Amino acid sequence: MDKTRRETLKGLSALSLGFGLIGMRAEAAEPPPETTRIRLGRVPSACLAPQYVAEALLRDEGFVRIEYVGEGMQFSGTPGIQRMGAGEVDIGMNFAAPIVVAIDKGASAVVLAGVHVGCFELFANESVRTIKDLKGKSVSIPALGSAQHTFLASIATSVGIDPNRDIRWVTHPPAEGKRFLAEGGIDAYLGFPPDPQELRAKKVGRLVLNSAVDRPWSQYFCCMIAANREWANRHPVAAKRAVRAILKGSEICAADPEQGAKAFLAQGFNFDPEYARQALRELSYGKWRDYNPEETLRFYALRLREAEMVTSSPQKIIANGSDWRIVDRLRKELKS
Repeated sequence: MDKTRRETLKGLSALSLGFGLIGMRAEAAEPPPETTRIRLGRVPSACLAPQYVAEALLRDEGFVRIEYVGEGMQFSGTPGIQRMGAGEVDIGMNFAAPIVVAIDKGASAVVLAGVHVGCFELFANESVRTIKDLKGKSVSIPALGSAQHTFLASIATSVGIDPNRDIRWVTHPPAEGKRFLAEGGIDAYLGFPPDPQELRAKKVGRLVLNSAVDRPWSQYFCCMIAANREWANRHPVAAKRAVRAILKGSEICAADPEQGAKAFLAQGFNFDPEYARQALRELSYGKWRDYNPEETLRFYALRLREAEMVTSSPQKIIANGSDWRIVDRLRKELKS
């Protein structure tokens, strides 16, 4: 572990002491986790900072071997949940819309809680003034099934656009997508933090949608906690302790965005530190109690069914892919 990461964990451990006092009696009464090893996905998106802040908190919860696995976008989007279902990762944050698609496709994963709203922002050239203007336009995404693709497909259906026929999807790595938008090679780009902060700073494109403030997206979780179903069933105490650590990580990101940015950057992601810090200041952390995770799954299941990206009913997806018992208990234990 390098010096920067050691210093970050030391600072987070100190900060976590205050948060650890919340619900201490309930935690002390619990048995230790059934396993002391835990694997989380390593995804280069600043909105997932709570699961990196959680490294120190997971140690407090009794985990000894904490691994962040994967490179690039391996554990993001629909493919990330499918990998989780296949047992390559135990638990972690991912984005609501691709979680719905993966569960519909049979991924052995279960959603346990919501973390925060308001991740993504849509930027476009002057030919796109509203979402409806995306019809016939080119949009850059990392891959089909990525978080960018599934979120934007759900957005398009909400205004009557068929994402399968009316949008020209072109695939580029995020850095190339941003460059093509700046150079006029594409019409629109959906960015996750810290992409929006960079695009705004460089005055690239115009903002069409901000999910932190624009309804209905601002009323639903963007990032949620999911786990491999078998792992969660075999290790219910560990699952609860891990969810608690990530949700406390969200509280820390809300109280001290600088610590959240440090934890994110300590993973070695190649982003401008100032954009990362700005992203952490802007994101709506610490409000996981205020929104309904089941309604989030229902909302995206309806939109994505309209987009022909899922075939199951919202109720079937919720029944097959969610378990709210942990978060219901934590709402009572972790008083705000």
